[in-house]
Amino acid sequence: MMGAETRAERWRRARDASAVYALTAGAAPPVRPLAGEAAVDVAVVGGGITGLSTAWHLARAGVRVAVLEASTFGWGASGRNGGQINPGLKYEPAVVEKTFGADLGARMVTFSGGAPDKVFAIIAEAGIACEAVRSGTVRAAFSPGSVAFLERATGDLARRGAPVEWLGRAAMESMTGTGRYVAGAVDRRGGALNPLAYSRGLATAAEKAGALLHAGSPATALKRTRDGWQIETPGGRVTAGRVVLATNGYTDDLWPGLKRAVVPVYGGIVASEPLPREAVARILPGRHVLYEHESITVYYRLDAAGRLLMGGRSRLKPLAGPQAFGDLMHYTRRLWPFLGDLRWSHGWNGQLAITADHYPVLTNPAPGLMACIGYNGRGVAMASAMGGELARWATGTPAGALDMPVRPARSFPLHAFWPLGAAVRIAYGRMRNTLGL
Repeated sequence: MMGAETRAERWRRARDASAVYALTAGAAPPVRPLAGEAAVDVAVVGGGITGLSTAWHLARAGVRVAVLEASTFGWGASGRNGGQINPGLKYEPAVVEKTFGADLGARMVTFSGGAPDKVFAIIAEAGIACEAVRSGTVRAAFSPGSVAFLERATGDLARRGAPVEWLGRAAMESMTGTGRYVAGAVDRRGGALNPLAYSRGLATAAEKAGALLHAGSPATALKRTRDGWQIETPGGRVTAGRVVLATNGYTDDLWPGLKRAVVPVYGGIVASEPLPREAVARILPGRHVLYEHESITVYYRLDAAGRLLMGGRSRLKPLAGPQAFGDLMHYTRRLWPFLGDLRWSHGWNGQLAITADHYPVLTNPAPGLMACIGYNGRGVAMASAMGGELARWATGTPAGALDMPVRPARSFPLHAFWPLGAAVRIAYGRMRNTLGL
């Protein structure tokens, strides 16, 4: 007889039922917990986009690789994010180059700007059905400071040859159906997909290529051996020459101190019922994805069925159901009053990882061990691309030759107080957005 369902299990079940992506994501890969001993060349901890992309790249190269996932593949942010495929890093190219130098900085700019290319290449090569569309990313602004910043940034990207276009107020209203925005820019490199379908497709493709996939297998201990590494799970043990940690917003104490390198901020999303045809023709008629370049980021898009997906920062606890995200529903009415009493069908949230300097943490804390976490809200494209870089490292490429910097993980000051700090920052940002500052 099974024991009583725990609070965490009840929330997980409610959250899984609330995520709209499952409606069209196809069947989840079977859960095969690790049972007994396994020996591979590379072990990957974390079955999200980073870990699965790494495994896919390695398996295609003939490398023996195993993935250990505590829950199911794509369970974390990889399968419940906003579904936006956005180019670039948090900072603009000139800042990246100034921070990391002409050579590495330029490689980082090229790598991150081309990350959406990697996503669409993986989808094509692996044959993943995930409602992918290369429609472009719109950055929107309504405050004077953000408008000035976007104008400078768009000009810099255009001079570098990026396919970007500056949009004035009239163009933004035509593209978005709202008069909220003073200006914006569209970057043709971006796009959208169903992230749960993409994650599940990556898992299937990696397994077909020869990777060993073990869901329901949390890594409980990691230790050095004479020849490499050993990872313990509740059902068995994996030995590997090299290990990749790809746990992002759900990083725990498996490797000492690593979780202090990120703050796991919660993002929430609400999904409407499919909109009427005339509403779809007014709201993002080109099916672009959009995010606001303001104090608190709000992002949205229409999915393949015409549902409006609105996302933003949420309360710092697990939530499920559309009524838990009243601020996002209220903002929707502000953007598009003509929608009237819009019907919302789904709502969910989850953890994404923010780093102290807003660059991903790629760190090599011990020989044969690499961790890659902290995408700062740009995980679909960057995690897909980083899987290829991690595969390069695991097959012998020196860390210094990778296109992202390998450096010590920087701990957040006063990490234990991150929930309070994040809550204050979100409240402050919402106030600024409301005032148009």
